[in-house]
Amino acid sequence: MNPSTLSADLSRLFVPGSIVAELRQPGDPHLLLPEEAAHLGRPVPKRVGEFAAGRLCARRALAEFGIVNFPIRAAADRQPIWPQSMVGSITHTAGFCAVVVAQRQDADALGLDSEVVGDVKVEIWPIICAPVEIEWVESLPAPERPAAVTLIFSAKEAFYKCQYPMVGERLDFHDVSIETPDWGTSCGEFQINAAREIDLCARIPFPWRGRYLFHEEWVTAGVSMLCCREIP
Repeated sequence: MNPSTLSADLSRLFVPGSIVAELRQPGDPHLLLPEEAAHLGRPVPKRVGEFAAGRLCARRALAEFGIVNFPIRAAADRQPIWPQSMVGSITHTAGFCAVVVAQRQDADALGLDSEVVGDVKVEIWPIICAPVEIEWVESLPAPERPAAVTLIFSAKEAFYKCQYPMVGERLDFHDVSIETPDWGTSCGEFQINAAREIDLCARIPFPWRGRYLFHEEWVTAGVSMLCCREIP
C-alpha cells in the first residue's frame, strides 16, 4: 500500500490543477516497480529510501489524473521521465519528500524544493547568495537570518529544477537573485531576477515569481512555468 498522502497546502504553491503528494518517511524499495528499481544502482540505504519515496509520491499524485502504475524512469541526466501528458518535480530532504505533477496543458514545467530551515551553514551563505541577497539577509534581525537564507536556497533550487527541463542549462547560484516582498509571513511569493542573459530569458519575461510555505521545520518553494502566459 502506498503510504504517501496528498497535500492541499503545497499544491497551492503551483498553478491551479497541480497535485502534490508527500511522504515523511523513507520509501519502501519493495514497492518500486521493476523499471524504477533498475535505476537504484548501488543499494545505499539513504539513497534507496529517498528514491523510493519520490517514486511513491509521484505515483500517488499521478493517480489523481487517472495514471496508475506508471513507472517513473530516470533519464541519462537523472531527470525523472514523466508521462507525455504531464510535467512534474521531486524534492527530498531530511524527513520529508514531496512530488508535484500537473497536466502539460496547464504548465510547461514545475519546480519543487524543500529544505530544513536553518540547515544551510553560515560559511556557504556567500556561495548561495548574491551580494544583494547577503545585504538583505544582514539587514534582518539575527534570529531571522537562517530562515531567510534557507528560503533563498530553496527558491533557487525550485527555479533551477523548473527551468532545466525546458532549456537544459546548468546554472550557478549567482545567475539569479531572489526578492521576498512577503517576508515575515509563513506563506507568500518571491520574485526571481535574472543576473545575466540565461537561456530562459528568451522564453519568459523576467522577473518571474514563485511561492513559498514555511511548515513545521521545513520551507518549501514552488515555481510554475507557463511560457507566454501569466500565472493565475
